[in-house]
Amino acid sequence: MTQEGEEKIRKAFATKDWNDLKAQDSWQVFKIMSEFVEGFEKMQRIGPCVSIFGSARTKPDNKYYVLAEEIAFKLVQEGYGIITGGGPGIMEAANKGARRGNGKSVGLNIVLPFEQKHNDFIDSDKCIDFDYFFVRKTIFLKYSQGFIGMPGGFGTMDELFESLTLVQTHKIAQFPVVLVGRSYWKGLIDWLKESMLETEHNINVDDLELFEIVDTADEAVKYIVDFYSRYLLKPNF
Repeated sequence: MTQEGEEKIRKAFATKDWNDLKAQDSWQVFKIMSEFVEGFEKMQRIGPCVSIFGSARTKPDNKYYVLAEEIAFKLVQEGYGIITGGGPGIMEAANKGARRGNGKSVGLNIVLPFEQKHNDFIDSDKCIDFDYFFVRKTIFLKYSQGFIGMPGGFGTMDELFESLTLVQTHKIAQFPVVLVGRSYWKGLIDWLKESMLETEHNINVDDLELFEIVDTADEAVKYIVDFYSRYLLKPNF
């Protein structure tokens, strides 16, 4: 970088606007704390739950919408509550299945300028709005005893790999992670095996055992029920 360029950057950091922005960052800590406190207070007595992730864009006539509702319904019959991102699509389907099964139906909604508003199948006392994705993901991870990944987009991938990373690095105890829809996930799994594992050696072969891939509601529910027939239910952290 030229001396002139360095001088411009130095002056920019010394401006009133920049100093005001840094002051706002300090106050933002209290907003972040308030979201954690609300999330912890509302969720601390929730009991064992399974989070179901998936696309907000999935329509009610889509096979994965129907499948998500069926999985949620069957999980609440096994004594689990259902946690979703609170929005439409797969999230709505899962909350709908929980409501139909008279189980706990939780929505951790993220405030977005498009696409997202909470669905109508969340229990009135279990709908929480977040401004910060990272706070919301912490609540997901703290209070879920299992994750079910339905077909989705970037947000679903973010939630999936966050959970796998924390289990892989032993930051949280291992818990069941289930991916639903072999045809949807095939390309990703092939890439993990061929590129990430065999070509670049960026993961261990055991890391591919951190999740299960299924096609049916019964398979998804059975995997979680079988897991907790071997391990005790307990908070993740």
